[in-house]
Amino acid sequence: MRLYRPVGLAELLLIYRSGMRRFPPRLPEQPIFYPVLNEPYARQISQHWNAASPEGAGYVMAFDVEDAHAASFEVQQVGARMHQELWVPAEALDAFNNHIQGLIRVTAADFGPHFTGKVPEAFSLRRQNARTQLQTLIGIHGYNGMDFHGEVTANHEAVFAHFPYWEQIATGNGTQVVEAIRKVWSEAFPETPLGCQPA
Repeated sequence: MRLYRPVGLAELLLIYRSGMRRFPPRLPEQPIFYPVLNEPYARQISQHWNAASPEGAGYVMAFDVEDAHAASFEVQQVGARMHQELWVPAEALDAFNNHIQGLIRVTAADFGPHFTGKVPEAFSLRRQNARTQLQTLIGIHGYNGMDFHGEVTANHEAVFAHFPYWEQIATGNGTQVVEAIRKVWSEAFPETPLGCQPA
């Protein structure tokens, strides 16, 4: 079964650290894990809830779960016809993760005007917000390819989280640098797709 999960920046990074294979454990105040059954519903949450949150970022994740396991959870309709979810108890999430087939993928991303992103603590991108990081990478790309490669790979978490944002805001020379980031990524981290992928 194909399912979708709208997440914020913090949850995206936890998924990334799992190798794009697992959702993180729920917090004590979160007794249920809610994947949704269609991308428009997930996008609605991403745009109107996650992107409007203090983090200012919403990512739509798509993933496949073994049909037999997904069928053990009753579909819940929580609003209009499109608003369908599975309710997975927090204590069942670890087993649920074990039945995910393949990688969890980013299919869409939405950002609010106050999006800061992940602020690195190392190398030339340290202490910079997502927008400034792109400007710094544009500058580095213009004078030193080796430093550019090193910056992308050293700050891979920020690059992964910000790439959809950079694709949306890049103009002029920035567009070429975004493609150069994609090339470095495909060579350094070929097992993890960068940016938004088809569901």
